[in-house]
Amino acid sequence: MQSLTEIKSLLEANGLSPRKVFGQNFLIDHNLIRKLVDASGAKAGDVVLEVGPGTGTLTEELLARGCFVVAAEIDRGLAELLRGRFASFGERFVLVEGDCLDGKRTLASAILDAVDAKIAIAAAVVPNPGRLFRLVSNLPYGAGTSVMAILLADHPRCVSQAVTIQKEVAERLMAPAGSRDFGPVSVLAQAMADVKMVATLPPECFWPRPDVTSAMVSLTRKSQPMTDHPRALLDIAQKVFERRRKQLGGVISGLVADGFEFPDGIQRTQRAEELSITQFVALVEAIRRQPGR
Repeated sequence: MQSLTEIKSLLEANGLSPRKVFGQNFLIDHNLIRKLVDASGAKAGDVVLEVGPGTGTLTEELLARGCFVVAAEIDRGLAELLRGRFASFGERFVLVEGDCLDGKRTLASAILDAVDAKIAIAAAVVPNPGRLFRLVSNLPYGAGTSVMAILLADHPRCVSQAVTIQKEVAERLMAPAGSRDFGPVSVLAQAMADVKMVATLPPECFWPRPDVTSAMVSLTRKSQPMTDHPRALLDIAQKVFERRRKQLGGVISGLVADGFEFPDGIQRTQRAEELSITQFVALVEAIRRQPGR
């Protein structure tokens, strides 16, 4: 695995340096990198999506464990560097150059195509009837929440996510109902996955050092998620939390017909942050049953 000296030398040799605009803070603690892969459950033959591979330190560990890696890198210089470094791995590595997102609600189609292609190739090594894959990534801060939410809401084949993100995002993922951090991503994550804090990462675990504390979290998709309509759950939770201090009756008036009956145990005078995950799911299902939805 690359040392900090090797990372700096590799960048210098290619005329590159970390770019703040892309949130490039490279994880340099080898024990934490191994811990992240361990938390993902990734094993030989698994297809792994890595967003923001940087110079490829985490990529090295994934390939060493026999994974098939789809790496998405927006930085053109780093993309060229990565192609050269991992060309010898042939079909076990592919690089997708460009933004990982197509807007705020969709992953780039090139990434999804690359994942499907890798699954087809990997299936010759390890059968994969569900066409499953995992996200393992030191996520760029700017894209982290969106990538995780999209995978939870729209891509049930992504069976686990093991990521480093801002600590405050990790706290939102795990926040209990009624807390200050409880919000749409809390509802979605806890309805669809088992969320665990793996480690807290101080700035010195990265180079360059970020201005914030980071965290390593794992999200393992539940075998029986709490809803079959995660996108609707996220969209309605976002609308409700936009007016989190307002009573539910007024907040959802534009989403339901007159005479809408709240599910048992939910009062129209309650506020979004007072609902449990189970109650949020019940509310969304009731809204979805409205005529015209």
